[in-house]
Amino acid sequence: WQKMLLLLLISSAFVLPWAGAGEIIGGKEVEAHSRPYMAYLKIQVSNKTDTTTYSCGGFLIRPDAVLSAAHCVDKKGKVNITVILGAHNINFQERSQQRVRVVRWVIHPKYCPAGYKNDIVLLKLKKKAKINKNVQLISLPRHNERVTEGTECEVAGWGWTSRTGHPSDVMMEVEQEVQSEEPCQLLFDNYQRQSMICVGDEYSKKAPYNGDSGGPLVCNKKAHGIVSHGLESRLFPKVFTRVSYFEPWIRQQLRRFALQELPASPSSQ
Repeated sequence: WQKMLLLLLISSAFVLPWAGAGEIIGGKEVEAHSRPYMAYLKIQVSNKTDTTTYSCGGFLIRPDAVLSAAHCVDKKGKVNITVILGAHNINFQERSQQRVRVVRWVIHPKYCPAGYKNDIVLLKLKKKAKINKNVQLISLPRHNERVTEGTECEVAGWGWTSRTGHPSDVMMEVEQEVQSEEPCQLLFDNYQRQSMICVGDEYSKKAPYNGDSGGPLVCNKKAHGIVSHGLESRLFPKVFTRVSYFEPWIRQQLRRFALQELPASPSSQ
């Protein structure tokens, strides 16, 4: 284990977002439809030469609005997003699933890809989701409501179950503990304690990874964090966007959604 840790420390320490394949390492399959707020984002990016399709996570906060990570949709080219709600096995056309196109989205105006600052996006659905036992909203924390160090939380996603594996067909979940700020401040130059949460378990081999980006960190039944980024070379720690810091901005955008005042996103012009 010590040799392995040393190798991890001296191996490449690139900061990578988890957009793409999707991974929950060391997790377990959740009971079907027990996380009814979860959204699967199917994202298609087209440019002159080719079309790429990948996935991210997200979560339903209003019947017509999903929160996710900005880096999931901040792409060059024409971006089309479909949100799938009520899913357990994402590769199976379950009767519980609702597929809704995203008509516009707003990335936080101070989002910065370097260091993933303000890594948050709000997606407006073309039609309201039908709220039922398989599709439900999740509550958000109040402005600057903080989760304390040691709080046990969960992260769910349809990700790989190992670094060399394949995306999981079914929703997986891993328990994660809120950490002190120090591990993240040491490893990430751009770590901002006001708007980010340091999460993980130093002694376990459990973590979210590629494609779980945008999924919620659920603590005490509220979505306190959004899966943002980490080091490719280590499972611990991970950085999540702190939802409570952005609560006023989220409320403002929801009001704009209601009034249809948002300028069209590039893909919907």
